[in-house]
Amino acid sequence: MASITITKIDQISENIFLKCRGTLQVFTTTLLSLLLPLSFLLLARLSTADYLMSLNDYYPAQVELEEPSMVFFSLLLNAIPISPLHILVSLLCVASLVHNLNHSRITFPSFLDSLETGRPRLYMAWIVLCTLQVCVGLGIEGSIGAGIDGSGFGHERNFICRIVFFLGLHATTAYWWRTIVKPVVDDTMFGFEVEERWIERVVMGASLGGLWWWRLRDEVEALVVVVEMKREMEVGVGVVDLMGWWLYYLVVTIGMVKVLKCLIWFGVVLLYRKVEQVRDDNDNDSLGVQEKV
Repeated sequence: MASITITKIDQISENIFLKCRGTLQVFTTTLLSLLLPLSFLLLARLSTADYLMSLNDYYPAQVELEEPSMVFFSLLLNAIPISPLHILVSLLCVASLVHNLNHSRITFPSFLDSLETGRPRLYMAWIVLCTLQVCVGLGIEGSIGAGIDGSGFGHERNFICRIVFFLGLHATTAYWWRTIVKPVVDDTMFGFEVEERWIERVVMGASLGGLWWWRLRDEVEALVVVVEMKREMEVGVGVVDLMGWWLYYLVVTIGMVKVLKCLIWFGVVLLYRKVEQVRDDNDNDSLGVQEKV
């Protein structure tokens, strides 16, 4: 009797442990998935800082550079010709675009295929994740210390362009979450890849929506507005500005692909229903003819 009680207690404890670990896994993957949209926030602030420098309203030399984050932000701002953050985000966006264009028929190798082949890829995922985390963490902190805020450029785009960009950003974030973040977290916490759950996708999407509404929607448009304002003022447009402009419209392109795929799917469904309706009408007419005969 005592052994049965101990066994039940062990089972209850194991179930509680598994639920807690699953909750921690969802929380961790959600936080790490936000690194990609936060990188767009940092890129927008870099464009804003570069624009203020062109107007002589902002001087990095006057900023206290004793803080590591301020030093890092200054390095990103003065990167020649582009920073590692631009390269990394560009590669992720291009991979997401390819993934959405081919409708997942051509997939990139998984980071957890097997112990022999998946381990080097998993190490690469760790490197990508840590690099982006360091860049975003120190860069955002440095932008806050420098007083950079790109919300003043956040009312130039129309509503439709904002929606399409958000859809593209969601698709890119989902790709980043599925191919980089989730394999690393699953291997760290479980030692193997865990099947996707709907709660993970819902929490990730809700977190991205909250970040978008709180800060990103008012600042990310500085990536394109700054370039347009520099052209109107006949101020030299740098490589960093062009990279930000290109990344913005690359994400918009991904959003347009998602919208077109939804429209095509909706059209196929309507066509299928129309064909089924015509077929049913023909069957009913043939039955009526047979009954008359």
